Amino acid sequence: MRSEPRLQPPLLTLTDYEEAAKRRFDRASWDFIAGGSGQERTLAANLAAFDRVRLHPRVLSGAGLPETKTTVLGRSWSAPIAVAPMAYHTLADPEGEVATARATGRAGLPLVVSTFAGRTFESIAEAASTPLWLQVYCFRDRATTRQLVERAERAGFEALVLTVDAPRLGRRLRDLRNDFRLPDGMVPANLTSGDFASPSAHALTEFDPALDWSVIGWLREVSSLPVLVKGVLSAADARAALRAGVDGIVVSNHGGRQLDGAPATLDALPEITAAVAGVCPVMVDGGIRRGADVLAALALGADAILLGRPVLHGLAVGGEQGATNLLELITEELVEAMALTGTPSVAQATAALVGAEPARPPHPAPTSQPAGLLKAELHGSVGDPVLDTMNFLNEVTTRYPQAISFAPGRPYDGFFDTEQIFTHLRRYLDHLEAQGASPEQVSSTLFQYGPTSGQIRELIADSLRKDENTDVAPESIVVTVGCQEAMFLAVRALISGPEDVLLVSSPCYVGITGAARLLDVTPTAVAERESGFDCADLEAAILAERARGRRPRAFYVIPDHSNPSGTTMPLQTRLDLLDLAQRHDILVLEDSPYRMVSPGQQLPTLKSLDRHRRVVQLGSFSKTLFPGARVGYVVADQTVVDADGRTGLLADELSKIKSMITVNTSAVSQAVVAGMLLAADGRTSELNSETAAYYGDAMRVALEELAKQFPAAEREALGVRWNEPTGGFFLSLTVPFQADNAALSRSAEQFGVLWTPMSYFYPDGGGEHAVRLSVSYLTHQEIADGMERLAHFIKSQSPTARG
Repeated sequence: MRSEPRLQPPLLTLTDYEEAAKRRFDRASWDFIAGGSGQERTLAANLAAFDRVRLHPRVLSGAGLPETKTTVLGRSWSAPIAVAPMAYHTLADPEGEVATARATGRAGLPLVVSTFAGRTFESIAEAASTPLWLQVYCFRDRATTRQLVERAERAGFEALVLTVDAPRLGRRLRDLRNDFRLPDGMVPANLTSGDFASPSAHALTEFDPALDWSVIGWLREVSSLPVLVKGVLSAADARAALRAGVDGIVVSNHGGRQLDGAPATLDALPEITAAVAGVCPVMVDGGIRRGADVLAALALGADAILLGRPVLHGLAVGGEQGATNLLELITEELVEAMALTGTPSVAQATAALVGAEPARPPHPAPTSQPAGLLKAELHGSVGDPVLDTMNFLNEVTTRYPQAISFAPGRPYDGFFDTEQIFTHLRRYLDHLEAQGASPEQVSSTLFQYGPTSGQIRELIADSLRKDENTDVAPESIVVTVGCQEAMFLAVRALISGPEDVLLVSSPCYVGITGAARLLDVTPTAVAERESGFDCADLEAAILAERARGRRPRAFYVIPDHSNPSGTTMPLQTRLDLLDLAQRHDILVLEDSPYRMVSPGQQLPTLKSLDRHRRVVQLGSFSKTLFPGARVGYVVADQTVVDADGRTGLLADELSKIKSMITVNTSAVSQAVVAGMLLAADGRTSELNSETAAYYGDAMRVALEELAKQFPAAEREALGVRWNEPTGGFFLSLTVPFQADNAALSRSAEQFGVLWTPMSYFYPDGGGEHAVRLSVSYLTHQEIADGMERLAHFIKSQSPTARG
């Protein structure tokens, strides 16, 4: 490699980086890097396929600034771009994959690490802040493959990418002409034996030549990580991969495709995505050199792309900074292509962008069995991991019934008595009769639909006045099917178009992000600090969105004992938030279900402090009175003015939306909740004095047991820490390993304890090394036993224990 000045301007395109990189290498080394596709015509075919694509421009689309974020295998990426697996980054820069990992972290993108990486998996993982996947070759000696996989998993890698078009790497003509040999001393950092000087010869002697689809099952036996396959070029192989149970497919011709007439990757993509039909992610690798190429691949069905050689060019030109700049450049080009085609988000990149009909599988011949629906034709939210988090937790809980579970945020069962239901129901009926209702009216109240906005609004308003010092008219309340419906109604009413912004405090409750996803709303996350929410961060997010030409409309927050972190907003911060909302003309969506079940005097609600009707309060009786009734409410006393100048309440508009969703909230559920409110004269705080004391004790026991299991010196050495909430159900625990679904499964199976990954609660990614613990559903003894099991698991995952 020659010694040339680095980052030579101007580097305005990926081609500029390629030309600058070429000047840094001798002929043989450059041919090795540039000829990584095997035969020259393979790369030429891939490039030509993208050159043939013509994106259709759109003007005045109203799409606003395009959103590039996407989610793959449960992890948020800043753009649908990952760095493809390539061997020996050290040819381009001495730090090799370590520098690349730092660059991908700064860009918010994943890195697929080659088996033939020039740096150890552990050093790459230490430098990484975004997902790492391991590209796997299956060796004749399966023990070698197993050891590589196990090392990567211990280091925190999140998926395996099996290259399936091996063992032949193709006749690399450039290398043959140059008689290319790797520089002396350049060997894979993670392999201990073999003649690595000639990559092609090594592949022929070391790779398993007899692989079949059973290798997927074998990989699942040796690892809990998701398995993707790379090198698929036909619909038939894609269907075979699905039958084998893969978690993802990479369309690629980078292995042994010397076969004349084999398709370019982009040409093969549509039939493969049609065959997969949304069952798993499909990515494409090969020939991508512009942001418009990324958009073209998405339009033809890819969920993301893998970017290969250009990253090495950036690394060669400027090391870590060069690779970072290149990744930022292609992301900027993607944004520009989306803007020019009126594409508001990567999820909305369809075949219409390239003037093609969406690829579909051939219509099957009629059979006696009905054909199944294509998941790809359903709303995109059904494939969103946010909507599957609770299902996964339920599945794990069912699979390991003997495990102690810190996962569910459920009230404690010991406070419920079946007979109470009938007592409370009778009390409400007596109340109606005492108010002069006839028997027919009482019967209608229970058996008929009732008003959409609810039949117990007066009692809720009375309770808010007595419990929370919040004086609102009953007409400003809509009774909902749990707080979840209240969120849905508020988001639907307030976010009217792509320029409107919903901001959420992050980490945040998945219910709000799930509701937003169902409504095609991408929330903007406002990251909490370790101490909790800070108004300065919200103001910065508001200003940033306005600079993008968007309109911030509402901010969602749980101010008291929040789910998931357990933090509580100080009084001064509450006052500052209300002032900020007034200055910036936004609404605050206040969700605070844990106040009345927490011990001690609670801070005032945002709504009780609200003097300018800036707060929409989202409420629920699930934690305080009766979870199974599923009764919530929304207080929306904001004035709404129509085109003719007539005024009404936001609650009236929410009621209209509700009438098209649930029609009304169960009359029987409302009646039982009303009876409970009447029993306490509207003071749920008094009704919950015993439960608040119980939950306070449960939190105290949990914190004491954590301190017992992790003495100060040990927790410091392990990197374990936790917060100390004063109430609520949840606390946050930082751990020294990747706390993902795979770790949760190991914890349940091997140690008999369940928890919730905090990463579930970060809309923009984060929380990978933290767990949420719920203490509400367990007895004190179960908490003690569960903390002991959890401590054993955490210590088993520490670098020292794994080393």
